[in-house]
Amino acid sequence: MHIRQRKLIISFIAGVALIMSNSSADAVPKLAKLKTAKVVRVGFFTNVTHAPAMIAQERNFFQKYLKADGTNIEFVAFNAGPAAIEAMKGGAIDITYIGPSPSINGYASTKGSLLRVVSGSTSGGAEFVVNPSISTVEDLKGKKFATPQLGNTQDVAIRAWLKGKGLSTSITGDSDVTIIPTENAQSLVLFQRGDIDGAWLPEPWSSRLVIEAGAKVFLNEKTLWPKGQFVTTQIIASTDFLKKYPGTVRSLIRGHLDAIDLANKNPLQSQDDVQKQIEKWTGKRLPDAVMTRSWSNLTFTADPVSSSLSKSADDAVEIGLLTTLGSRGLSGIYDLRLLNSLLTFKKAKKVSSQGLGLQ
Repeated sequence: MHIRQRKLIISFIAGVALIMSNSSADAVPKLAKLKTAKVVRVGFFTNVTHAPAMIAQERNFFQKYLKADGTNIEFVAFNAGPAAIEAMKGGAIDITYIGPSPSINGYASTKGSLLRVVSGSTSGGAEFVVNPSISTVEDLKGKKFATPQLGNTQDVAIRAWLKGKGLSTSITGDSDVTIIPTENAQSLVLFQRGDIDGAWLPEPWSSRLVIEAGAKVFLNEKTLWPKGQFVTTQIIASTDFLKKYPGTVRSLIRGHLDAIDLANKNPLQSQDDVQKQIEKWTGKRLPDAVMTRSWSNLTFTADPVSSSLSKSADDAVEIGLLTTLGSRGLSGIYDLRLLNSLLTFKKAKKVSSQGLGLQ
């Protein structure tokens, strides 16, 4: 074979190999290099409101990007937000899915040093469910209701709503309505036994009380918000971790966006993914009817619905659970730059911090 012909054949084979390697279905699109960590510890709750976190675990969406960074991931499950905030304060986790009120408390109690909100996750999915004998606001007086934890998102919501209806609550002492912060699973048991009269809970727990214990919906929280949109779950990162390892945070957000896309495009498959993760972490799947009902109350979005975070802060101040200046004390709580860079990369609409941080 002529030397020139041999060179042409070798060049052709090399070109084909390069094209095939670049067109791999599993190839991760390249972004500008950012510093990454060896290990990242991520918190979440086994609630349907944290579905993107569980979808990403089940589908290895986080690992898809972290593996390319040489980063290992560890997951930590929590019952409610305040416990996750304490874990972040103690350095036990770096990033967590969490509700707005604990995020606000963590930010305010550390004078803005602890955390930044880096992405939205879930809107909606919280209800006030009660004993069927309760029909009016007046019927609520003298009753006992559960929330997941003192100062968590639903705890602030019920106390603020009751105050707006002229009914007092108290952390200690007498009040018109008694609020009992209780682990979610225990709230179901207490309601079934008649020890509480209802609860303000996130999904799937509100649906469990309705389907398994005969509670009725007194109020769906989305009716209190413009266009029914309010943040239920968002992602926060330790400020120190975000500064040191922005590449790791970006990779996690990439996996998170993949999970949101799947949740919206293929809800049935996503529900099964969540069920598998709930079974993994709790030992038992949810009844299918509970999952279906829960899912119908949720919207999965990277938009943090920052206007609702401001309202939650003002509510917490109003009911005495927060001593900072409400929404005026939240300036700087958001850092949405990594999220918005990824949304731009995906040719999707960027989200806003509503003046409460970087975007």
